Amino acid sequence: MDNKARLALGAVLLVLALAAPFVLYPTFAMKLLCFALFAVAFNLLIGFTGLLSFGHAAFFGTGGYIAAHAAKVWGLTPELAILTGMAASAVFGVIIGFLAIRRKGIYFAMITLAMSQMIFFLYLQARFTGGEDGLQRVPRGHLFGLIDLSQPLAMYYTVLAIFLIGFFIVWRVVHSPYGQVLKAIREHEPRAISLGYDVDRYKLVVFVLSATIAGMAGGTKAIVFQLASLTDVTWQASGQVVLMTLLGGIGTMLGPVVGAFLVVSLENYLAAYSLPVPVVIGAVFVASVLLFRRGIVGEIEHRLARNKD
Repeated sequence: MDNKARLALGAVLLVLALAAPFVLYPTFAMKLLCFALFAVAFNLLIGFTGLLSFGHAAFFGTGGYIAAHAAKVWGLTPELAILTGMAASAVFGVIIGFLAIRRKGIYFAMITLAMSQMIFFLYLQARFTGGEDGLQRVPRGHLFGLIDLSQPLAMYYTVLAIFLIGFFIVWRVVHSPYGQVLKAIREHEPRAISLGYDVDRYKLVVFVLSATIAGMAGGTKAIVFQLASLTDVTWQASGQVVLMTLLGGIGTMLGPVVGAFLVVSLENYLAAYSLPVPVVIGAVFVASVLLFRRGIVGEIEHRLARNKD
């Protein structure tokens, strides 16, 4: 796909995003954007660096809990509350990343999973989180002290702006010289080391960046739903973002967005029926893996490139 086609596609998607709250239920559209941003952050780590984290929900949930606490107890405005949540996720990202990047493959994944479980029990026991009840009645507040986010459209366009900022940061990183080094690490780490790159430093920085953006998504979700709960810190949430990314297309910019939209939509609309939702999503995942080995977007990009050649 050439640059003109990419710009045209981006313009169409932006128009659709702007019109979404007039077609979809705004709260549902905001949920889609929050999980899409979470998946985009996760894809930066696995899709462009080759690091599989099984504990990314720890950063998503941390962003939610700290942002909710900052807004409800400290009385911060929503943008400052989300920034506070991002900072907390970044701190956890430094700690977990520093320990995890010293191992590779399944050992890296298991360390992230173990650390995320420790954070889960921390939030389960800590008083400020509300335990199993979670932090409820979080005020949405006024953006910059001016815009009332209790209005659904104002809240939606704020979430859309946050999503676009997060997406642009990831896009800019991937298409920078730094992003090229990340891809080199993904493809052949020993060769990157032989070229003189400090691989551990690159991996730690991208791990912290991914954790921070995941915290941005979690903090935004907490403000939207006025709730921070243990659901967003569980290992199932970490598995869910893996599913979204693989389903949409690992290593592509739009793949995680498509995967998140598909998974969240299935969960939302199948909940009205007596169908076992996890089984149906699992069947869709198996079918997608068999038919689209590169994920939905990855397979489309591959076929377009093959036809062009």
